[in-house]
Amino acid sequence: MLSNYLIGLREGLEASLVVCILIAYLVKTGRRDALRPIWIGIGIAVTVALGFGCVLEFGSQEMTFKAQEMLGGSLSIVAVGLVTWMVFWMRRTARYLKSELHGKLDAALAMGTGALVATAFLAVGREGLETALFVWASVHAASDGTPRPLIGVALGLATAILLGWLFYRGALKINLAKFFTWTGGMLVVVAAGVLAYGVHDLQEADLIPGLTNLAFDISATIPPDSWYGTVLKGVLNFQPDPTVVQVIVWLAYLIPTLAVFLAPTGFASRKGKGKGEAQSPPAVREEV
Repeated sequence: MLSNYLIGLREGLEASLVVCILIAYLVKTGRRDALRPIWIGIGIAVTVALGFGCVLEFGSQEMTFKAQEMLGGSLSIVAVGLVTWMVFWMRRTARYLKSELHGKLDAALAMGTGALVATAFLAVGREGLETALFVWASVHAASDGTPRPLIGVALGLATAILLGWLFYRGALKINLAKFFTWTGGMLVVVAAGVLAYGVHDLQEADLIPGLTNLAFDISATIPPDSWYGTVLKGVLNFQPDPTVVQVIVWLAYLIPTLAVFLAPTGFASRKGKGKGEAQSPPAVREEV
C-alpha cells in the first residue's frame, strides 16, 4: 500500500503542479478568458487516462491465463521503462518546469482556443497515461486480494491534489529539484520490484525460461500471508521465492539506475572544468 501511495503521490503531484502553473500564469497575466479551454484540455486528458486504465484492467480479464501473464509482464516492463525515463527527465528539468510551461502557454495563447486545449491536454495527458500504466502494473504486482493497493493510489492522488491546491494558494513552497530527487530514488526501488514481477509473469507465460529455478525460498521465514510479508510485498514488491532470472534482472536494473540517478548532477561540469572546458552556469532553484 505504501509503494502505491508513493506512486499516486508523485505521479499525481506532477500533474497537479502542471495544472497549478498553467492556471496561475493565466490568472496573473489577466487572461482568465483562457481558463475554460485549459480546463477542457485537462478534463479530456483525465478522461483518456481513466479510459486507458479501464481498458487495461477489464480488457485483460477476458484473456487466457498465459495471455494475461504475457500482457501483464510486457506492460510492466514498458511501465518501468517509462517511469525510469520520467524520473530522470523530471530531475533534470524540475528547476525549469515553470519557465518551460510558461513559454508553451504563451505560444498557445497566440494561436487560439484549440492550441490552449491541446497544450493542456498534452501537458496533463502524458502524466495521466504514464500514471495509469505504472499504477496498473504496480497494483497488478502488489495485488494481495484486497483493495489496499488501490486505496494507497487513491490516497496518494488525493494528497497530490491537496498539495497542488496549497501551491496555488501560496500556502506551501517546495524545492522541486530536491523533492523529485528523493521521491524519484524511492520510485526506482519500486520500479525494480515491478520489473522483477513482470519478468516472473513472462516466465509463467513460457516466454522466459527458468520458472522452477529458484534463487532462494524463504517462504517459511517470511510467509507471504503474514503481516510483515504483506508489508514487504506492498512496499518493495518483495517475493520470498524469486527465480534466479528475477534476482539477476532486479540487481541489473536497481544498482546502476540508482547509482546514476543519485550521482551529483554537477559531476560532469566539474570534470569538464578540470579539462579547461567552459562550465555551464549553475541552475537556479525553482519553487512553486
